[in-house]
Amino acid sequence: MKFDTKVVQSGMTPDPTTGAIVPPIYQTATYVLDEVGKDKGFDYTRSSNPTRQIMEEVLADLDGGKFGVAFASGMSAVDSVMKLLKAGDHVVCSDDVYGGVSRHFNQILVNYNLHFTYVDSSNPTNIENAIQANTKLIWVETPTNPLLKITDLEAVGNIAKKHNILFGVDSTFATPVFLRPLEFGADLVMHSTTKYLSGHNQLIGGIVITNREDLFNQLKFVQKTIGAVPGPFDCWLTLLGIKTLDLRMKKHDANAQIVAEYLEAHPKVSSVTYPGLPSHPSHKIAKKQMSGFSGMISFELTNGILAGETVMNSVKLAKLAESLGSVETMITHPATMTHADVPQEEREARGLTDGLVRLSVGIENADDIIADLEQALNQV
Repeated sequence: MKFDTKVVQSGMTPDPTTGAIVPPIYQTATYVLDEVGKDKGFDYTRSSNPTRQIMEEVLADLDGGKFGVAFASGMSAVDSVMKLLKAGDHVVCSDDVYGGVSRHFNQILVNYNLHFTYVDSSNPTNIENAIQANTKLIWVETPTNPLLKITDLEAVGNIAKKHNILFGVDSTFATPVFLRPLEFGADLVMHSTTKYLSGHNQLIGGIVITNREDLFNQLKFVQKTIGAVPGPFDCWLTLLGIKTLDLRMKKHDANAQIVAEYLEAHPKVSSVTYPGLPSHPSHKIAKKQMSGFSGMISFELTNGILAGETVMNSVKLAKLAESLGSVETMITHPATMTHADVPQEEREARGLTDGLVRLSVGIENADDIIADLEQALNQV
């Protein structure tokens, strides 16, 4: 089955009771048992829910995985992966990750004797050189947030296998439309379903996908024990969003390519980072492992932070808002918004300057997006 058929058909079996073509929302906390010790596969929604189970199975299928475990947010999904580790374990992590991830690692998990080393994962040698005797996990984002670095997943997968280390990938920016990390040796794939997968800025959620039954069983135990689960209605909304995922992502990708080329040629823009541009330092790797480059662009203006603020305060079609991956175009200032909790010295060391602007290109007409950016840039 081709991918664009799969996003429409996967898991969409008509309801056996009514024939409903859309899966029901099982908005219930508990389930009545037939008798002591005998249920219909469900006993309490924290443990499992029919709507959530359908979503987990669908998302696993799209990523080429056998198992999916859903969580209440992308961050609770990341945290649950970290609960596979034990005190004293070490993690090698991409240096450019979502600010909430580095905040969680550096301000919370270090208190539980977990250790983290951050490296530029676009060079696999950096990862291998950072491995210690107690390293148990390699965690990468690709493309990263917000600098859009690309990690060669096949190379890192080989390193992880060589050292018998778990390999986890946050693939939120790419989605399974453009990248399926399990095919390159990843053990775990994480998505914030808040973003492209649901696609309409209407919910918060996360998912972890794997082919390994042992990891699935451990994550299911964490899910049940911690209880950071998405509600049935959010799962149902995600399933509806998935039906248009292929169409949406291809529109995001096409628009972003046009907008990135426009920005790269603009005299007031000093640099543009987009994996689909030949100027991206990892463009060849991106082309090798991705079938498209998604809708995220980062750029800097010639006149720095004040120019960036002017642009962000002048846009009309684009929305100045946190988050990304929705049908609407959104613009963000990472240094004061998504990555505000990352210390300035650390941000600058990572290349995340105060003048950086992150653009989540929506599915509007590309001419209208460019016209909005043009009038905003004219204010600089």
